Amino acid sequence: MKKKLLTVLLVVTMVFSITACGKNTEGNSAVQDNTAQNSAQDNTQSSTAQNSTTANDTAASDTTGTDQGSDDAVVEEEPITLRMAWWGSQTRHDRTVQVIEMYEAANPNVTIEYEFYSFDDYFTKLKTLVAADQVWDIFQLGGNFPMYMDKIYFLNEFIASGVVDTSNIPDAYLKITQDTEGNQIGLSNGLNTYGIAYDVDMFNEAGVALPSDTWTWDDYAAAAEAIKAATGHFGTSGFTSSDFIAGCSTYIGQQGSIGQYSFFNLDLSGMGFDDPSMLEGYIQMRADLINDGASPDAGAEIEITNIENDFLVTGEAGMTWVAVNQFPTIYDICKAEGRTLALATIPRVTSDGPSGAAIQSSQMLCVSQDSENKEAAAAFISWFQNSEECNAVLQGERGIPVNTNVRESLKSTATEGQQIMYDFVDLVGTFEVPDKINVLSPDGQDMVVDLYRNYIQQVVSGEITAAEAAQRTYDDAKAIFE
Repeated sequence: MKKKLLTVLLVVTMVFSITACGKNTEGNSAVQDNTAQNSAQDNTQSSTAQNSTTANDTAASDTTGTDQGSDDAVVEEEPITLRMAWWGSQTRHDRTVQVIEMYEAANPNVTIEYEFYSFDDYFTKLKTLVAADQVWDIFQLGGNFPMYMDKIYFLNEFIASGVVDTSNIPDAYLKITQDTEGNQIGLSNGLNTYGIAYDVDMFNEAGVALPSDTWTWDDYAAAAEAIKAATGHFGTSGFTSSDFIAGCSTYIGQQGSIGQYSFFNLDLSGMGFDDPSMLEGYIQMRADLINDGASPDAGAEIEITNIENDFLVTGEAGMTWVAVNQFPTIYDICKAEGRTLALATIPRVTSDGPSGAAIQSSQMLCVSQDSENKEAAAAFISWFQNSEECNAVLQGERGIPVNTNVRESLKSTATEGQQIMYDFVDLVGTFEVPDKINVLSPDGQDMVVDLYRNYIQQVVSGEITAAEAAQRTYDDAKAIFE
């Protein structure tokens, strides 16, 4: 797979998720794949003039016209079946199913068979479909999209033809899902960034000052320890799979001057720093919090299957790392229980150092190379991003919409939690960021991530030191390029 450098805003997504569900099935079983009818690898331009739905006619249910036998004959559109899949919370599942049904009602010739998975199960299934050349027509990808570039059908021709409407999506937001050659990989599902969600009452009970916009990891750890001592609860929830994002991608970029360091270098030819000890501080902090009972150990952390049962949400922790598009959901859950959540910026290595934060793309919807109905798939993606009716249901759960009109419409009716999300993204948007950030990841990063998480647990158990964990992580990452 050809690696392409995107010199735009950081695209990393890390979401929590739950078990799979499917359409037209009993209970929680996934929909059966109609692979014989709906998938074949196709690297040429799709010719679907007779069985396509465009962005400009998604409200139409039927077309009429004349055939060769009668001037009065009614020509019905050919039935189209699209397969779609995503990962996410129960809230995401429910809302996505609702808008799929809306689309089908407006386009009666289109049937969308959907599948819904946990984050890990989604990519397990996707890898199976990739090997079989049977990837869903419409599929959701996050920051690991480079691994699946060969299965993505660019949207360029559909944008040129008007099937995909980008007239109300600013160029800056289109570029966060483009390669350097300008190919539109997909359309971003929303603007996003990371933060720390926290329980205001727990902070007050522990006598801990509320986080500032320039608080540090030392401040974070001290707050977690104080909350544990005062309340008996975890001071902070586990980081689950986000430990690499926080302790490697972010933590390294927070050291030195803005843009001086990155975990991998910009052209993905090697490391973006040369001192493994730069990783040590975060690893030691995480291990100390776990050993002190201020953060859940690996056994407890495995209980977190999605953001809705995170220890912060269940009232058993004072803080959690969060992708901010998830914040409105957990805010509403806690509000219903009489609890107040707030959102803090990512802690920094030093209060006057780089923030390590940037506005990102949450995920994107892509058209599959294997799809036999690429144009119809692209039309649905266009509707999904541009329809105010659709997004009134989605409510920015995947992130703040990139369409200007949709975004303004949602802001005017935003709930308290959503308004906090909007304000937070506006705040992070004012932080200084490097001119260029590589959003891609090299082949082999998944292995580095898994080993890194294991090293933290080995530091917890005393098998290795934080310095050894840092060196091993650096060596593992460097070995990718050797």
